[in-house]
Amino acid sequence: MTVIIYWFRNDLRLADNPAFVEACLKADQLVPVYVHDSKEQESVYGFERQGPYRQTFLRASLDDLKAQLQVQGSDLLELSGKSAEVLLQLVKDTAAIAIYCEQIEAPEEIEQVQILQEQGVDVEEFWQSSMLDPQDFPFVLEKMPDVFTAFRREVERAQLKFAQPIDAPKQIPMLPAVLPRSSTLSCNPQSESHLHPFFLGGATAAQAHLSQYLKRRLPDSYKETRNQLIGRDYSSKFSAWLALGCISARNIAAQINEYENRYGANDGTYWLWFELLWRDYFRFIHFKYGQKLYRASGLTGVPVKPSYAPSFEQWRSGTTGTALVDTGMRELHQSGYLSNRMRQIVASYWIYDMKGDWRAGAAWFESQLIDYDVYSNQGNWLYIAGRGTDPRGGRPFNVAKQTQDHDPKEIYRKLWLSPQ
Repeated sequence: MTVIIYWFRNDLRLADNPAFVEACLKADQLVPVYVHDSKEQESVYGFERQGPYRQTFLRASLDDLKAQLQVQGSDLLELSGKSAEVLLQLVKDTAAIAIYCEQIEAPEEIEQVQILQEQGVDVEEFWQSSMLDPQDFPFVLEKMPDVFTAFRREVERAQLKFAQPIDAPKQIPMLPAVLPRSSTLSCNPQSESHLHPFFLGGATAAQAHLSQYLKRRLPDSYKETRNQLIGRDYSSKFSAWLALGCISARNIAAQINEYENRYGANDGTYWLWFELLWRDYFRFIHFKYGQKLYRASGLTGVPVKPSYAPSFEQWRSGTTGTALVDTGMRELHQSGYLSNRMRQIVASYWIYDMKGDWRAGAAWFESQLIDYDVYSNQGNWLYIAGRGTDPRGGRPFNVAKQTQDHDPKEIYRKLWLSPQ
């Protein structure tokens, strides 16, 4: 009887999940598991790494995944602790021959797999979080273009749009007859006070959101509205579901392609693809530079102040005295979300106006953002700080100009700068 453990990481879905499909094909008995890693509660900056909005979204996503597994006669085990230690014990308890999981090319996630492998565990990893399949590229990832524009041009020259998504497995192998009692552990219960009005976790909600977005013809206006600051419809809002893998980038790209076939391509549909390509780029650049992207100096070798300044408390609490920045930081803390434009503005302000350590800003975003994604968060902070691959060497924003351009009537500021 072949027992395989399927370790759900940032791929909380059954549809278009090649690793899960392969595990189902190879196993007589399958143990689906999610580990609430204790490292999520540790931070060198004195705050938890996974804030309440992300916790609530995760809880809903896991509940949805569990329900989908139960429909097919399976279930989801939730364990808590250090991932490698927990999984090692689960391998022993179930006599599993292997662990199948998605590949995550970031330092902590790589280390988790290495620990398991060093203990003799067979870990089968599958790359599946990108829109494009790197095997289709006209270059190897270790020699990919550094600059996004050059990367995009090579992709377009090769006429690559997206890899075809695959269906969910039609049958899931049964669970082992006996499972460890510790498998009933779960994370904190969902808090109603931390539900975001635009984001309900889970694959079911992800697909419902994408369907209504396309049905209402919102892709047509995406390019014109994407830099707005307020509301549900100015941007696609796909990011939170993509971050936990409740829906795949390939699935979204395929449905946008069907939309283009029906209604015609336009600037909006192209820019949606363009943003998904940026997301891919931040993933693939990890194969080229890896751990170097997580150094204080990034790729530049230029030293950075090793600790965050006392002004960090002013920045993260939205009390800097600069109205637009304070508005954005209060929205982030009170909602778990921030528009892309405001993310760039507040990051720039922290780095260039307050002379802050970019790593502290990135850590605060990790804690607060409902759509935190390790690749995009690291990539965007390096981009703004001028410590990544951007040839311009940094992206300082003029806050006064941004205020006039994006909130000339003070509507956004009035919304979030009410008395606390």
